[in-house]
Amino acid sequence: MAITAVTPEQAHTRLAEFTVVDVRTPGEFASGHLPGAHNVPLDSLDQAMDALKAAAARGPLLVVCASGARSGQACERISALGIEVATLSGGTQAWAQGGRDVHKPAGGREVWAMDRQVRFTAGSLVLAGVVAGAFWKPALVLSGGVAAGLVYSAVSNTCAMAAMLSKLPHNRPRTGDLDAALAALKG
Repeated sequence: MAITAVTPEQAHTRLAEFTVVDVRTPGEFASGHLPGAHNVPLDSLDQAMDALKAAAARGPLLVVCASGARSGQACERISALGIEVATLSGGTQAWAQGGRDVHKPAGGREVWAMDRQVRFTAGSLVLAGVVAGAFWKPALVLSGGVAAGLVYSAVSNTCAMAAMLSKLPHNRPRTGDLDAALAALKG
């Protein structure tokens, strides 16, 4: 199946037609999401496929993330099962930059976007490697390893560091959140 890219303008005019699935971490989702979006983190996508099929049978799916990278990965996995799916170009960042409504649940926790978490972690590790390398030269390997990982991430359009960071407690679903999203998608 072909994956359609939808601009924020197109998505805004057709929002009532779409079932919106946000594949960011629960912490990112809680910091602001498209109206009516259901949170199914990328690493929980496999267990959500039946619910996504049920939702797609009722109408088109729009998959979103922060910038469009993770939603593109999710769309590839979903479309491989024969489900028609669209991705939001530029993600929630582009949506919000256009002045469109972003919902934040009451008591939602403010969590950095995953790309910001990755930049902070990678920068901290490189800095630690350089500082430690001033006293013990083998520590520079840490900085080189992070740099190599970032290059591989760019070339492969994947991010092992983001995958690891998504496992941290502030990025994990609270008990029942994923179950509620899957139940809503199944209708």
